[in-house]
Amino acid sequence: MKAKIYFLILILMIFFKNNLSANYDKLFYDFKINDVSGNKLDLKEFKNKVVLLVNTASYCGFTKQYDDLQFIWDKYKEKNFVVLAVPSNSFNQEKKTNDEVKEFCKFNFNITFPITEISEVKGDLAHPIYKWAIENHGSSAKPKWNFHKILINRDGKVVDTYSSLTNPKSKKITSKIEELINN
Repeated sequence: MKAKIYFLILILMIFFKNNLSANYDKLFYDFKINDVSGNKLDLKEFKNKVVLLVNTASYCGFTKQYDDLQFIWDKYKEKNFVVLAVPSNSFNQEKKTNDEVKEFCKFNFNITFPITEISEVKGDLAHPIYKWAIENHGSSAKPKWNFHKILINRDGKVVDTYSSLTNPKSKKITSKIEELINN
């Protein structure tokens, strides 16, 4: 009987392992991506900051979350926190050019947090940041839709992920941000 229990525990550990086996050969801060204006954005710039990485889209039903992302950016940016938006057409809901995205975000939401160029966030063509997140945190880091959120701690490691349905201003997200910025 004990052998069956141990075997069951072993099987459960294998199936439910997530970030327990993360090797983190690289950290979030080891990557670069172009910003929405086409300039190289070295993520070392965000070292020792808590980062909320969000894949965004202009034509999505969740696009109004830009307002909520701006709210938490304004609330926590002085406490070593960054919102980083990654516009993506992976779900066929983004504008065609970076200039259009930039204008849309400024005009409709007055976004002041960093925005990257349009990038793939899933599949073989996904930006290396997203491949890294999945490799080190598991399938929950893979965006299932636009406005999927990945929370990265000051050490450059994925701490948690949140679906598109989870509002950036929710207690679930803000309490975790506060925990990370206060530690």
